[in-house]
Amino acid sequence: MKAVLRSRITPLIALALIMALVPMIAPTSFHLRVAALVWIFSLAALGLTILMGYAGQVSLGHAGFLGIGAYAVAIGPARLGLDPLLCIVLGAALSGVIAWLVGRPILKLKGYYLAIATLGFGVIVALILHSETELTGGPDGMSVSRITLFGWRVTGALNWYWVSAGALLIGALIALNIAASPTGRALRALHDSEVAAAGAGIDVSAKKLAAFVVAAVYAAVAGGLLAAMNGLITPEAASFSHSVELVAMVIIGGLGSVFGTVLGAAFLVVLPQTLTAFQEYEQAVLGLLIMVFMIFLPQGIVPSLRALIEERLP
Repeated sequence: MKAVLRSRITPLIALALIMALVPMIAPTSFHLRVAALVWIFSLAALGLTILMGYAGQVSLGHAGFLGIGAYAVAIGPARLGLDPLLCIVLGAALSGVIAWLVGRPILKLKGYYLAIATLGFGVIVALILHSETELTGGPDGMSVSRITLFGWRVTGALNWYWVSAGALLIGALIALNIAASPTGRALRALHDSEVAAAGAGIDVSAKKLAAFVVAAVYAAVAGGLLAAMNGLITPEAASFSHSVELVAMVIIGGLGSVFGTVLGAAFLVVLPQTLTAFQEYEQAVLGLLIMVFMIFLPQGIVPSLRALIEERLP
């Protein structure tokens, strides 16, 4: 029991300490904004951690749900006069419903076929956001109204830093509780072997669908926060490149590791900012570093370092 509690509390405490430390050492508002982006993309990637790391299902169209959540915050206030904060909730609910409807047929697929099916979903969402100019603003995107919390208008890098940090802590707590719950153990069982899980009495289809829906909700909330913080959203949010980035965050950090997901997100959000000096070689250097990480830390940053430490301990 103590080991279970420690596995849940330790990552949260470490994450909270890092969050408290960053504003003390961040020299400018730009650095706080980058840190807020790390927390937001970590939240989106946490959904994939549940789907890929726990349930063992691949999604290459996850940015589609991020785009749905983002545009809900843009379209709701502009077209329907709704409160932006309410629209984050509605966007998450809409993404969950769409994930349930889409997931029922495509989660019957496995391996490469599932990956291609989820990729197709992401492409459809991005295409709709591009083409429906009257509703979404087309390629130019839409402006997004500012969020107000209990009369407090959320503006500025520092305020958004704490809002995104709080959202990530809540998301991390939920993910860790899912991992330690009977549902989490069932997801890990079907990750290892769907046949064995079904033989043990686990409803494999229902558990995979639940993981897919939860992952979609995580991405939609992150998308809503991203749109509200930027004050502008474009169809690029739902692009295939963003879906690949989210998958890369989970794999680089370590499949199934909540803290690893945050490290993976930090790696892919912060590193491009530091590689701008390379100019046209920036993407090549980033790709090379990712290859190096995958060669020398094939299980991801956190699991590989944990295994290395355990080997050296007496």
